[in-house]
Amino acid sequence: MDKNMKKSVVAVGNRTSEPLFTLSPRTVQSDKFWRWGEDNMMPYALSLMSRRSTTHRRIINDKADYIAGKGFSFDEQQPLLSQIVAQANGAGDSLREVICRLAFDKALMGNAFLEVVTDQAHSFLSLHHQDASRCRLARDSEHVLLHHDWSAFRAEEAQTLPLYPRFEKQSDGSLRSIIHYKEYEPMFSHYGVPKYIAGMGVSAIAYKTDCWNISRLDNSFQLSGIMMLEAEMASEAEAERLVQTAEKRFAGTPGQVMFVVGGGEDGNSSRFIPLESNNEGDWSTLHDQATSDIVIAHSWFRSLSGLDYSAGFSAERILHEYEVALNTVILAEQEELLAPIRRLMQEVAGIDCSSLEIVNRPPTRSKPIYMKVWEARKADGLDYDESDSEQQKFLAELGKSTIKSVD
Repeated sequence: MDKNMKKSVVAVGNRTSEPLFTLSPRTVQSDKFWRWGEDNMMPYALSLMSRRSTTHRRIINDKADYIAGKGFSFDEQQPLLSQIVAQANGAGDSLREVICRLAFDKALMGNAFLEVVTDQAHSFLSLHHQDASRCRLARDSEHVLLHHDWSAFRAEEAQTLPLYPRFEKQSDGSLRSIIHYKEYEPMFSHYGVPKYIAGMGVSAIAYKTDCWNISRLDNSFQLSGIMMLEAEMASEAEAERLVQTAEKRFAGTPGQVMFVVGGGEDGNSSRFIPLESNNEGDWSTLHDQATSDIVIAHSWFRSLSGLDYSAGFSAERILHEYEVALNTVILAEQEELLAPIRRLMQEVAGIDCSSLEIVNRPPTRSKPIYMKVWEARKADGLDYDESDSEQQKFLAELGKSTIKSVD
């Protein structure tokens, strides 16, 4: 046995498996429907990406919540309208819950589907959100096919519903129709495209930088140094035992350590040689830039999704950006979702929905409207006079500059 035997061992931790769903390699060919994406799996790919990027998913969640609002204002003298707002379907979903799911699908996939159920006498009206990933447009462009698994499509398992305003009788005797909401995109006639489409690449970058950090934590991915162990080893097994003992001693040390066992020619000269890494700042900068680009792709604001806490909390900034988002994104999306619902309520159930509006509330207020002027000045550290009649006024009395409550 060579007394000067050297053995190099690199302690590599177990790599974590892909934590997310992977797409099916199968592509189903059929003349029954228009494919959504080249392989008909576009909704699955978009959903997968949203699970990989924290920023991307947070914005989609928040957009849906803001668009759904905090409830509805309407003429409460109409009992049928009140009933649908409180319970839009037999599953017990409120109208707000249905709107929120539609808004989520539309923000995520650029498409959303609402199933409408009634009977021949129009004695009831039920509204059901349908998961957009389950829906495909039929080849006649007048129907929608619903299937539980598009990677293994079987025509006999699919449900077919006509596009609104057409209704068709189903096997249970009900009349059903479906509304298709879609984001406009040139060259795409059958399905919409999500508005953040230009940000898909940066969402992937954000995911990969997250994976890099996870790998470093889970697998000590970064080599932090080399441990030179100088000792005479009689066998390969003895060298292995020495390395295992050293590994146990270094357990919990950040970074990966390479152990090199020498022949002990220089006596007891075991030593640790650190290796420095200077690229952490590059990864951090790349991740921050990707996050900013995701926000831009969504036409959104960082403060409305809690992405700017490091810069401090500013109620004034949040209120300003909420006002901009309300007038450039939220109100338009609300009207697009509500307009067909108002129409079908009128046409199917004879309900006057002209009063139906979504209630919007800002995420914060600078000061409550019931606070008096002198109290507000005191809270801001300004001079105040409780006996001043002008300062005895409530903030709600100050006119246009007042932040109005919608409670």
